[in-house]
Parts: sequence; structure tokens; C-alpha cells
Amino acid sequence: MDNIFTAISTRIATAAGQPLTFVLALVTILAWGVSGPIFGYSDTWQLVINTATTIVTFLMVFLIQNSQNRDAAAMQAKLDELIRALGPARGEFIGIEHLTDRQIEQIRAALEQEAGHEPGKIGTVDDSVETLLKRR
Repeated sequence: MDNIFTAISTRIATAAGQPLTFVLALVTILAWGVSGPIFGYSDTWQLVINTATTIVTFLMVFLIQNSQNRDAAAMQAKLDELIRALGPARGEFIGIEHLTDRQIEQIRAALEQEAGHEPGKIGTVDDSVETLLKRR
């Protein structure tokens, strides 16, 4: 079941992100709008588009979330492998995505402090960018 859902969700998520899909959705909305006078802007006319967009949105939320979950898990596995493969890297960071938000924030603060910056200070990023730009 998982393999079938993964295959279907991947195909639909890929198709949904294509320019042609956007054009088809736009044409559908335009056709619906143009058909308004033909149907006298009736309640049924409005209900058709409302129902269709609600159903599509509802289903797409699950498909997109599935796709993002798989992408994030794959990225995390790759990062974990990099940490594992690098000798000086700290293996304790493998799996920290399973910690609570508070625990992760504490780790970030400790790393910023270790880097010589105040935890939560915007300067941490600015200093890194400035250092990078000076290398050029």
C-alpha cells in the first residue's frame, strides 16, 4: 500500500508543479467565469467551482505533505551519512530531528555560543556572510 501511495503521490505532486497544470487550472477558472452569464450566476454554478476547488485542495494537502515528508527524510538521511562519514563531525547530531522544538533550539543556541556569538543574535549569520564575501 505504501509503495502504491508513494508512486501515485509522487506522480501527482510532480504533475501539479508543472506549468501546463497551472495553465489548465487557469483555463478551467476562466471557463467557469465566462459560463456565469449562461447559468445566470446561479447558486449551482457557484457550488460547482466551490466544491471542485475544495476537493482538489483537500486531496492535494495530503499528497504534498507526503512528498515533503519523503524529501525531508531523504535529506536528513543524507546529512546523517555526511556527519557519520566525516571524522571530526560530531555523531551526536545524528537523529536530532526527533527531538522537541525546545531541545533543538537549545542545541542551536549552544552552537551559536560555541561559534563565539550570542545565542539568537542576528549577527551570527551576518558575520558568516561577511566572512564568506571577504574570501572572494
